[in-house]
Amino acid sequence: MSPASSQAFVEWFRAATPYIHAFRGKTFVIACGGEVVADGRFVALSHDLNLLAALGARIVLAFGTRSQIDGLLKERKHKTQYRDGVRITDAAALKCVREAVGTVRSEIEASLSTGLPNSPMAGADIRVASGNFVTAKPMGILDGTDMLYTGEVRKVDAVGIRAALDGGSIVLLPPLGYSATGETFNLTVENVAARAAIALKADKLLFLVDTVGVERARGGLIRELPVDEGERLLRRSRKVAEDIHLFLPHALEACRGGVRRVHLINRHLDGALLLELFTREGVGTMVVRHSLDHLRDATIDDVGGVLALISPLEDEGTLVKRGRELLEIEIDRFSVVDHDGMIVGCAALYPYPDAKAAELACLAVHPDYRDAGHGADLLNVIEGKAHARGIERLFVLTTRAAHWFIERGFSEANIDALPADKRALYNWQRRSKVLIKAL
Repeated sequence: MSPASSQAFVEWFRAATPYIHAFRGKTFVIACGGEVVADGRFVALSHDLNLLAALGARIVLAFGTRSQIDGLLKERKHKTQYRDGVRITDAAALKCVREAVGTVRSEIEASLSTGLPNSPMAGADIRVASGNFVTAKPMGILDGTDMLYTGEVRKVDAVGIRAALDGGSIVLLPPLGYSATGETFNLTVENVAARAAIALKADKLLFLVDTVGVERARGGLIRELPVDEGERLLRRSRKVAEDIHLFLPHALEACRGGVRRVHLINRHLDGALLLELFTREGVGTMVVRHSLDHLRDATIDDVGGVLALISPLEDEGTLVKRGRELLEIEIDRFSVVDHDGMIVGCAALYPYPDAKAAELACLAVHPDYRDAGHGADLLNVIEGKAHARGIERLFVLTTRAAHWFIERGFSEANIDALPADKRALYNWQRRSKVLIKAL
């Protein structure tokens, strides 16, 4: 391994450490279609599931069999019909469903049982549990169409699943459910996964889909999708991919039902599960009940996060250096953007009451979040705080961001325009530009 590769590996591992700690003992429901098995990708996925299990995650795997059922029906020259993407399951199709479920379950269990030396599964001791954890009911007649043996989840045996998880097993949930009268119903993997995640109060639900995730109408991946925005997208957009039309409603249902995070990630990307879980940006779309960004006043507990954010900018000379001790003293002057527990933006207000002026200082946004509008949000908050204190002029000293401030209403001024106390402290070596905005 080259020195550059070694360093990149070390940096990635260090960056993943907080997630490793956070995921231990957490319950993840992971859903994949039968295509993942059919195209041979489940072997790689089993390696990733093994890693998650080794790190202490509790895993429930819901799997589908649509492609296998289609193959069996085609062999038997039996046509099947769909309504809104859901199969109408007649008696012949139900036989194929049972056969496909048995085949796919066997292949999944075989992959999870592999323990070859010099492979990612070496030393793996994965137990697999499956059973009649799902009670189903018939979907019935929808707009005049009898769905026959197609059903939907009535109840999930959360107690039984938790007992299996407590025993160290990965729990498999097939797309089958059984009624109180002993009937068998064909279910969709997305319905099973969402209802299981809600019943288990899962920490995460992850759907492996055919696309990169939810995309904007004009292109580009939506990385974070609050429930209300997801509902609007489904109502208004005609360009949502077919897979997203199937999975997104269940992702929204799960979030409304108490699952904090639902992820839609590309099944075609090798290692997508790990990239989504162990990197800050992820590779898919994360559906949340509310936006994870929270703009608030800083507290003493934020000192470490603010230091981590501003230190690189201080080292390159963009910001004036502040030590931890000074920051602890002045932390009540700061506002921060908190993204799911991580400080990704900050700004401070330093009033000069006698001059009815105030300094906007230490405005910084993490590089990965600079396209989210956090800088403008922080500026608005600081302006609001200044106005509430009777401040008439807001000024900033900057060496590299003059144009950004000018675009937002600031004007370049002479050093003499600064309050006398600030003027006396002006650093002539930095030669910062003075920008002022009337409030």
